Amino acid sequence: MSKISLTAKLTAAEGKAAELEAALHAMIVAAEEEPGLEVYSVHKSDEDENVFVFFELYTDADALAIHGKGDGMKAAMGALGGLLGGRPEITMMKPVVAKGLDL
Repeated sequence: MSKISLTAKLTAAEGKAAELEAALHAMIVAAEEEPGLEVYSVHKSDEDENVFVFFELYTDADALAIHGKGDGMKAAMGALGGLLGGRPEITMMKPVVAKGLDL
């Protein structure tokens, strides 16, 4: 079993940054229902207030495969409709080393 990490860059539609940020908070709460999701954090760009980046760490491919399938996460993700200025940009990675995490 090897851990999987990724980043997901989301850009808010024009004038929707505050609403998107609120919706992303709901996604963090909903993530509590997902086993195997070790880190799920969202960050806001210092350079562009419309850009948010998730960092996600999963125990394995099975944990990643169930991401977004629970009722809470489906509802939270559904709330993003109309708030995004385009498709999320996903970068898949393999973790190498991290402080405080057993990789």
